[in-house]
Amino acid sequence: MVEPLFRGVFPALVTPFRGGAVDEDAFVALVERQIAGGVHGLVPVGTTGESTTLSHDEHRRVVELCVQTARGRVPVIAGAGSNSTAEAIELVQHAKQVGADAALVVAPYYNKPSQEGIYAHYKAINDAVQLPILLYNVPSRTIVDISNATVARLAKLPNIVGIKDATGDLARASIQRLECGEGWCMLSGNDDVGLGYIAHGGHGCISVTANVAPEACAQMYNDALAGQWKGALYGQDRLIRLHKALFTDASPAPTKFALAQLGLCAEDSRLPITPASEASRAEVLAAMKEAGVH
Repeated sequence: MVEPLFRGVFPALVTPFRGGAVDEDAFVALVERQIAGGVHGLVPVGTTGESTTLSHDEHRRVVELCVQTARGRVPVIAGAGSNSTAEAIELVQHAKQVGADAALVVAPYYNKPSQEGIYAHYKAINDAVQLPILLYNVPSRTIVDISNATVARLAKLPNIVGIKDATGDLARASIQRLECGEGWCMLSGNDDVGLGYIAHGGHGCISVTANVAPEACAQMYNDALAGQWKGALYGQDRLIRLHKALFTDASPAPTKFALAQLGLCAEDSRLPITPASEASRAEVLAAMKEAGVH
């Protein structure tokens, strides 16, 4: 039986800012906290890392800093997507150059390509860079959906090794597991259905909540992957309100508010993301208390 490259919980790391610039010291401290908390890998400059408002130089620096800080203790899956195929190739090449273990490449947004265009986008990246690639399917943000048929085609390419599925459709995990074969890595992109995704054959989650509660998230996925369902369900119940609270305003504002409450970084995000609303803050604080995060 071929095991997938990645299993467990992988925080979609926030990018801390201070005074308008990336706060590198805070980022390093966040990475160290995640590793100490037992997470199974790290994902810098994804959606939660505000990749859309980082400059290219900042993007590259955050990936490099994550790899340097991790020092091989856990794998780094670098966010490296773009709606420009050439630009995505450049970002994946950089991820390889600085020592990332894989790249997370979002479906091309805004352009609204056909399924053939989506396939050609990923095939061009596959052909250009020898680095494991995870597809990132999040139709709520990109407008396009990587169909199960296209995923199955892409799974045949040597460097396309798995998917971050943020569709919320749990049945897709079962279908893709059957169509993509052994070794295909399936990570949920939604914390609230992560446990169910594993029950359908998934291998873990790229998690927003792990930013705030790394130990609790790591324990839940350790239990789930070991078939300790009672412990995993306890973890799910403990974290479910936090999963929801972190999306009561535009992400990652609620997550950065939670981290600021823990003294880990400033709340600062970049426009058009504004600070979490008072209603969102109240829900986050209540959820943190329920989850035992302090």
